[in-house]
Amino acid sequence: MEDARYFNAVLEESTNKLWGCHFAVPQAVSDALITSGEARRVVCTLNDQLEYQCALLPRGDGSFVITVNKKNQTKLGLKIGSKITATLRKDESEYGLPMPEELAELLAQDEEGNRYLHALSPGKLRTLLYIVGQPKNSDVRLHRALVVVEHLKANKGKIDYKQLNVTMREPV
Repeated sequence: MEDARYFNAVLEESTNKLWGCHFAVPQAVSDALITSGEARRVVCTLNDQLEYQCALLPRGDGSFVITVNKKNQTKLGLKIGSKITATLRKDESEYGLPMPEELAELLAQDEEGNRYLHALSPGKLRTLLYIVGQPKNSDVRLHRALVVVEHLKANKGKIDYKQLNVTMREPV
């Protein structure tokens, strides 16, 4: 792994209401991965078992943390206070998350939907990629892709997350 940074950390409880726990990234590691003005997207490997795309999140004091969601905690048997090993490398992918196959195919056929999706900010685009890509079932991913693209077209590229969520729950 070129430009990868390996270190040990401890899972900490977060005081942030958006996520439950995180681990601190040593200053030398964050300094090596972030140069002025560059994105903070990284690929994180925990305990040499689980790899996921994420961001170095500012703690507010000049240092950075990486969140670990409940699903990943459960997969690795982690809890607050668990010692972990982490490997970080810059995320060189186009979007910072995988493009779901179903959405890619739909965008190849829908020029207007493709234009609206790619006009979104990188964060909003990643949110939609996450929403579409989460389900394991291809039919559900396809349904979500259709809902997202139609939502963007109906709202001229704007996202109403509340409305999108309601439409997403409608039967396939």
